[in-house]
Amino acid sequence: MSLEQHIEEIRAGIKAGRFTNEASVSQGIVLRLLHALSWPAYDTQIVCPEYSLEGRRVDYALCHPPGKPIAFVEVKQIGQSEGAERQLFEYAFHVGVPLAILTDGQEWNFFLPGEQGDYGERRVYKLDIVERDISECVSRLSRYLKYDAIVSGAAIEAAREDYRNVSRDRQMKATLPKAWVKLVEEEDELLLELVADRVESLCGFKPDPDTVARFLKDHIFPRTPSATTQPPRPTVPPSIPPASVGTPAGAVGYIINGQRYPARNARDVLVSVFEALSQRDATFLERFAALPKHGRTRRYLARSPEELYPGRPDLSREHSTQLSSGWWLGTNVSRAAIERIIEMACEVARINYGRELSVNLGE
Repeated sequence: MSLEQHIEEIRAGIKAGRFTNEASVSQGIVLRLLHALSWPAYDTQIVCPEYSLEGRRVDYALCHPPGKPIAFVEVKQIGQSEGAERQLFEYAFHVGVPLAILTDGQEWNFFLPGEQGDYGERRVYKLDIVERDISECVSRLSRYLKYDAIVSGAAIEAAREDYRNVSRDRQMKATLPKAWVKLVEEEDELLLELVADRVESLCGFKPDPDTVARFLKDHIFPRTPSATTQPPRPTVPPSIPPASVGTPAGAVGYIINGQRYPARNARDVLVSVFEALSQRDATFLERFAALPKHGRTRRYLARSPEELYPGRPDLSREHSTQLSSGWWLGTNVSRAAIERIIEMACEVARINYGRELSVNLGE
């Protein structure tokens, strides 16, 4: 009889309620499956029942060589295995067994006691032989519990490989919310563009990056009704003297070397700052363009609008501005991105952002 046929009959027995206690599970399911997995189930030096550990007993010690445990199997009555991991782990740690199996006949839990994490995190796999497909049951039982795989060490290595994969998946799932929050907080250009493009495809109108950024932040970080405090407005550093010409301190614009320059909006500030820095230093634009990385997917400054937005002629037409020098500057960016670009520009121009040059990009 094949392993698949054994599992089919055991499933039918579980559904019919034939395994009423731990002993019936042990003899009618566990020993039967071990035999089907090529274990010499009646050699008590290899499949050792009631293995003694300083006054305690584990239901089965699977041994190789004979008498030396390589895996423990703890058996419980169907539906009664919850919370039994602690006892099993104590057994495994005491002897240094690399593989521990907890089963109630229907659910099979495979653990690597020596790995990191709590009991659940050290579980490599949980198999329900009633709910899972027969092919999956055959595959997993053979992978972790087949006699020759245990003896050769292949089963332990397979379990460790699967544990590493599970651990990676767990870390990735735990990090996904953090990555999403970071993308929203940093107003990632590609994210804003993807959302704006989808809005345009649905209604025919395309929101600007700041509108998209505000929408995402309001949904990720909803404001509570009781919140009355407002974020502080950008202030002029005290080291910069009051400008003799310009606009009120709260107006959109920038200050460089104490001189205030007004602007209509944040994008005008970006363009004006690049014009001012290029007039101070004729090599500024070349050096900025030579930076190895601008945005995540595109460049901020280029010789042509097509270079700013590869493969996006619509953005090239609508969101690029030509500087007086002939260079082109991309303007499909949010306020947060504009501030990052200006900070990059200050580093290239070797001036101190916030002291020698400060900006107010509005709200």
